[in-house]
Amino acid sequence: MLKVGLTGGIGSGKSEVSRLLDSYGAVVVDADRIAREVVEPGTPGLAAVVEAFGEEILAPDGTLDRPRLGSIVFADPDRLAVLNGIVHPLVGARSAELEAAAGQDAVVVHDVPLLAENSLAPLYDLVIVVDAAPATQLDRLVRLRGMTEEDARARMAAQATREKRLEIADIVIDNDGPLDALAPQVRAVWEDLAQRAAAAGA
Repeated sequence: MLKVGLTGGIGSGKSEVSRLLDSYGAVVVDADRIAREVVEPGTPGLAAVVEAFGEEILAPDGTLDRPRLGSIVFADPDRLAVLNGIVHPLVGARSAELEAAAGQDAVVVHDVPLLAENSLAPLYDLVIVVDAAPATQLDRLVRLRGMTEEDARARMAAQATREKRLEIADIVIDNDGPLDALAPQVRAVWEDLAQRAAAAGA
């Protein structure tokens, strides 16, 4: 098995690379998606969050009111630490389950937005960074996601610098150009990963 960490700044195109790798046969473990799953209605995770933060963080339909919870935790580092203390172990356990279910020669890609920020590179056999120039990221966030320039700049500033991400990269996928230039690069990377996984499995 080959354990790969995949990261990239907001607007870099990491999600598209993740989607392509999944389509080629990688087992993709998406930390963001799992973080949503572990606090769905009826889960022990949601029960623990309600116990810590109160019923007011629930929407009328019983789901987690994310904007409301966000307004509480992002203004208070201690409350954020409480939330992370509940959610992170659940995400870790579910990620480990998905990884364990993958085959011996599988390529397991952990899609982790804050890999560089949380110094997680040592957890993986290799790290792929999807890279785009800050000007490209900004353009995509404003033009494609409808963010204001101010909001886009703030979100970019809250993440690791481009230099810090590139420092931990074993493989860099350049996504500064058009979308159709991305797939051939990702395909070549996938072939390399599959060979490495087969060698590790053998």
